[in-house]
Amino acid sequence: MTTSSTNTLQNKTDAHWSGVFAMTLCVFVLIASEFMPVSLLTPLAADLHVTEGMAGQGIAISGALAVLTSLTLSSLAGEVNRKTLLLGLTLLMALSGAIVGLASGYLVYLTGRALIGITIGGFWSMSAATAIRLVPAHRVPRALAIFNGGNALATVVAAPLGSYLGATVGWRGAFLSLVPLAIAAFIWQYLSLPSMESKKQPPSRGSVFRLFRRPVVATGLLACGLFFMGQFALFTYVRPFLETVTRVNAAGLSLILLATGGAGFVGTLMVSTFLNARFYLTLLTIPLLMAVIAGALLLTGEHVRAVGVLLGLWGMLATAAPVGWWTWIARTLPEDAEAGGGLMVAVIQFSIALGSTLGGLVFDHLGWQSAFGLSALMLLGAAALTSRTSRQGR
Repeated sequence: MTTSSTNTLQNKTDAHWSGVFAMTLCVFVLIASEFMPVSLLTPLAADLHVTEGMAGQGIAISGALAVLTSLTLSSLAGEVNRKTLLLGLTLLMALSGAIVGLASGYLVYLTGRALIGITIGGFWSMSAATAIRLVPAHRVPRALAIFNGGNALATVVAAPLGSYLGATVGWRGAFLSLVPLAIAAFIWQYLSLPSMESKKQPPSRGSVFRLFRRPVVATGLLACGLFFMGQFALFTYVRPFLETVTRVNAAGLSLILLATGGAGFVGTLMVSTFLNARFYLTLLTIPLLMAVIAGALLLTGEHVRAVGVLLGLWGMLATAAPVGWWTWIARTLPEDAEAGGGLMVAVIQFSIALGSTLGGLVFDHLGWQSAFGLSALMLLGAAALTSRTSRQGR
C-alpha cells in the first residue's frame, strides 16, 4: 500500500463525524436552553411571583457560572475520560431543563439556571480539544463550523420557538420539551464518541493563566475579546435602532432578525473553506468588513432595504467569526486546547458583557450613532490586533 493510500485510510479511520453531529445536537439544545427565558420572562415571572428583572437574572447567573467553569474545569477534571465528562455535562443539561420546568420557587429556578451555566462553560471550553480528537487536523475548522452551525440554528429558533411553546404548552412545558432532546444528545454521544483519555499528567491549577505568558496567546485573546466587544456594542441595540431609526413594524422587525440569523447559519457553513485557504486573512477580514457595515448603517439607517441587507451581511460574518477563533485555539494550542478553550470562553463572556454595557451607556447618553461608531472603532482595533497575532504566530 502506498504512503498516500495509508494516509487517506488513516484520515477516514480517525474521523468520527457521527460524534461531531451528536455534539452539534448538544450545542443546539444548550443554546436553546440558555436563551429560552428571553421569550418567556413575563409568564415565568408571574408564575414564580417575581419581577421580570429578577427572572432575567437567570440568564446572568448562567453566564457567571459559565465563566467560572471554563476557568476551572480543565484542572478539576484531572484524568477523567473526556467522553465521560461530556456525557456528564449533557446529563446536567437535561437535569437543568427538568429543574427549571418543575421549579416550585425562584431559588429552585436559579439553581436550574446555574446548572446550564456549568454546562455552557464546560462544553465550550472543551469544544476545540474535542474537535482535535474527533477529526484529522485539516478537518478541525469544518468540525468547529458544524458545532457553531448548531449554535446559529438555535439562536435563530430559540426565541420564536420559546414564544410558541409558551403559548401552547406554557413556559414550564417549553423548558421540559428540551429534556428529551438532551437525552437524545446523550444517547447519540454515548454511541458515537470514542474514548478520549486525558493526559497522564494534568496541567497545574495555574496553567490557564500561564498561557498569557506566550505573546501570541495574549495578543490573540485580546483581539478576540475586542471583536466580541465591538460586535455586541452594536448588535445588542439593533432592535431599538430598527424601531426608532429605521421605523420598521413588528412584522418587518421579525423578518429582519430572522434573515440576520439565517445568514449567520449560512456563514458558519461557508467559513471553514476560507479558513483552510487563508486562515489569518479570513480572521482579519471579518472585523474589517463588520466595521465597514457599522459605518454604512450610520449612513443608511433610515432605509429599510439597505439596513436589511447590511444586517444580513453582519449576521453572516458575526456568526462565522467564532469558528475562526476556535480554530485559532486548536492551531495555536494543540497540546493545551482545553486550558486555552477555557480561557477563550471566559474572554468571550466577559467581552460580551463589557461591550453590551459600554454600548448601552453610549446609546442612552450620546445616541445610536455614537454606539455604532464605537462598535466600528472596536472592530478596527480587533483587526489590527489580529494582524499582529498573525505575525507573532509566524
